[in-house]
Amino acid sequence: MNQPVSCLPVTATKMSKAKKVLDEARDTQNREIDLVDKGISTFEELPGLLNMVFVTRITLSHNKLKTVPPGIANLINLEILNLSNNHLEELPLSLSSMPKLRILNCSINRLNTLPRGFGAFPVLEVLDLSYNNLNEKILPGNFFLMDSLRALYLGDNDFEFLPPEIKNLKNLQILGLRDNDLLGAAAGNW
Repeated sequence: MNQPVSCLPVTATKMSKAKKVLDEARDTQNREIDLVDKGISTFEELPGLLNMVFVTRITLSHNKLKTVPPGIANLINLEILNLSNNHLEELPLSLSSMPKLRILNCSINRLNTLPRGFGAFPVLEVLDLSYNNLNEKILPGNFFLMDSLRALYLGDNDFEFLPPEIKNLKNLQILGLRDNDLLGAAAGNW
């Protein structure tokens, strides 16, 4: 027996899968949204997501996102944001104003810059920026003023040295720097 063939474009199908997840989360007030590997390339494919203020965790890893809209900061209860393994080249400054964001994973992207003021996170504990194109020259002035930061992953980037300001991260317990082009660290950093 012949099966009907869908005439919907692939993007519409992917959007409907993401929309279904969002609709279910909205209906059940689910605080955790998992949108891993859904082929999402823009936040426009996620209708209403930025208005779901009850959400505490969003996983958007393994997609094709190129940008994150500043409106992500509307998610005032968001504690965990996983944007790993996308195509991000930059991040909005508004991320650093999120009042409850504790864990931010932006690893395995194409980041080559961070916005000025990116270190203003009020309660960030874990920041993963590994596997990007970052170096010490692009770190904003307040990057090393994140008092609550406990783990910082900068592995597989283009760092040649550690800025002496690293010592200002008073609560830092884990610093990942593997596979960089480190020439040395400033004496007395620790």
